[in-house]
Amino acid sequence: MVVAAAILPELATQLVVPVAAAVGIAFAVLQWVLVSKVKVAPEPRGEGGSAAGGGAGAGAKDGASEYLIEEEEGLNDHNVVLKCAEIQTAISEGATSFLFTEYKYAGGFMTVFAVLIFVFLGSIEGFSTKSQPCHYSVGKTCKPALANAAFSTIAFVLGAVTSLVSGFLGMKIATYANARTTLEARKGVGKAFIVAFRSGAVMGFLLAASGLFVLYVAINLFGLYYGDDWEGLFEAITGYGLGGSSMALFGRVGGGIYTKAADVGADLVGKVERNIPEDDPRNPAVIADNVGDNVGDIAGMGSDLFGSYAESSCAALVVASISSFGINREFTPMMYPLLISSVGIIACLITTLFATDFFEVKEVDQIEPALKKQLIISTAVMTVGIALVSWLGLPYTFTIFNFGAQKTVHSWYCHLFNSNLYKFVQTLLIKFMISLHLIFYRQLFLCVAVGLWAGLVIGFITEYYTSNAYSPVQDVADSCRTGAATNVIFGLALGYKSVIIPIFAIAFSIFLSFSLAAMYGVAVAALGMLSTIATGLAIDAYGPISDNAGGIAEMAGMSHRIRERTDALDAAGNTTAAIGKGFAIGSAALVSLALFGAFVSRAGITTVDVLTPNVFIGLLVGAMLPYWFSAMTMKSVGSAALKMVEEVRRQFNTIPGLMEGTAKPDYATCVKISTDASIKEMIPPGALVMLTPLIVGTFFGVETLSGVLAGALVSGVQIAISASNTGGAWDNAKKYIEGRC
Repeated sequence: MVVAAAILPELATQLVVPVAAAVGIAFAVLQWVLVSKVKVAPEPRGEGGSAAGGGAGAGAKDGASEYLIEEEEGLNDHNVVLKCAEIQTAISEGATSFLFTEYKYAGGFMTVFAVLIFVFLGSIEGFSTKSQPCHYSVGKTCKPALANAAFSTIAFVLGAVTSLVSGFLGMKIATYANARTTLEARKGVGKAFIVAFRSGAVMGFLLAASGLFVLYVAINLFGLYYGDDWEGLFEAITGYGLGGSSMALFGRVGGGIYTKAADVGADLVGKVERNIPEDDPRNPAVIADNVGDNVGDIAGMGSDLFGSYAESSCAALVVASISSFGINREFTPMMYPLLISSVGIIACLITTLFATDFFEVKEVDQIEPALKKQLIISTAVMTVGIALVSWLGLPYTFTIFNFGAQKTVHSWYCHLFNSNLYKFVQTLLIKFMISLHLIFYRQLFLCVAVGLWAGLVIGFITEYYTSNAYSPVQDVADSCRTGAATNVIFGLALGYKSVIIPIFAIAFSIFLSFSLAAMYGVAVAALGMLSTIATGLAIDAYGPISDNAGGIAEMAGMSHRIRERTDALDAAGNTTAAIGKGFAIGSAALVSLALFGAFVSRAGITTVDVLTPNVFIGLLVGAMLPYWFSAMTMKSVGSAALKMVEEVRRQFNTIPGLMEGTAKPDYATCVKISTDASIKEMIPPGALVMLTPLIVGTFFGVETLSGVLAGALVSGVQIAISASNTGGAWDNAKKYIEGRC
């Protein structure tokens, strides 16, 4: 028996997606409200000597002992609270100023590139306003080229704006939470952990839900014009992904240059030359360093993961639109990628409760296991969610576009439908309300699930190579006994070795998903890896928030015990930041392959033959591009760091009383140096990435361009994983050594 339609009706699909997005936004607001209960302002003392609202009233059973603990940790020190508020304001203002400056340049690029998109797409048919024959749906007519150009441009702007807003909101949330995490650390590491994690969850759920909602609204609004022309509709929607990834490029490069220039300048002069602690308020670059954590690791990562999410969704939608889903106008199967993201929000919501409500972190050594459990629980819950969506949202048999042909995708073991055994088992399952037949036989279920579990594997491997709880980072720390040279050698070797298992995981995901459902399978595998994006961003944003909390504790002159707690949170945060980068890299590899497949299909290329000179030359040039890009960004960091080092040295040498702590440094000048340098230096790397495909395609043809894209994909993934894990390992090796001194 073959069923041609999905179980879930169109009306239900139209409700599920926006409701899930609304739930995600509401949950983010709830987490923000809970974080807001921690006041960054001195509280008046009550009659009994306790802080008002502190729960240590005269009638409290253990009020006296509770008050003594508060006094020991400086909980009632008004000066400390005021200092924390002052530092938080400085960090927030610096980050906001930088992002506004960066977004002015990004907005200029967005405008220029939007015009180019409109001109290039509109000129395909000479800016025709007449309907044209569909490219894939033979015998049908599609909307004019001018309309496709206009709607693609609008989608591009929507994606770009959503990406910028996602990064900005992430930064504001992080700067709102950093001082609150510091103040809660006085009550214990568990309290601080919850504030930092809740704040990360605000960012994660806001980004996941808003990205889903904007895409859903765009599809429905565009559909009012396109009607039955789903081929044109979803081709125009691809602009949403392009806009998101374009802005992510500037966010990542500009923010990365800023944060590393400030980091190098602050540590090289302050810690190495002047022998003062990290985040010491006497260091002129300390505010710039903390600002960098927010604009690079928060705003940049937020835009980056949003870009990957948008690209994977759009890649899956455009392939589905020229498959049986689109040809037969089957709305629910067509929205399968959005249904995955919707269920992902609910799965991540359940997962978050395990960290904030069901279990409590009480000791330092419970922090990393709590974060690791977030990955495991979210993956397990999401696997069930994918199974449910695959059962309800897909027909039993359908076809997927595969390089000019339609590949049949169906359930395995379909002959069991007519067997008495199947009917008997089905009857039993219905009686117990667990009718799970066919779920684990859905080929698309396996495609999404393999991407999801590959992401978990990449996360665990990243943790193993970047956490100071395991031997790789400890070996790097041990190598420092013989000097910097052996430290560099061990660190680079660790990064290279850490590439092996993630690449095998990505390769297996590609092989299985492509074998089952062609390029659509690869696209939904990438979406599966990003289906738990809310949890991934929560644990990623947790890191910079904890890092800032430690800096604020040091600058506010809080006790060594408080700094130990924030350092423990920060050490786990370095690992989670590397895990977040691992997810971004893995999903980007899968998305890039899906988009590459869409490109060669649209360009009419049936095979990419490496024996053809043009293609082989393209492969070589493409493999070189990530090195060129990395060289440009590293040189930019070096140039900006040099200016920062010179300025910090100048202030230490010329401001009387700075080392003694009797004079304040000029923080604003250091912030300005990082801002100016990063804005100036982010343009050439961005131009390299954006202009290379246009130049190669225009002057050397699509075959050479296909080689360039393939070479850049293969080379870039290796470099990205290696560099990310090497940096995370060095950072945690430093924490490991400091913890034993």
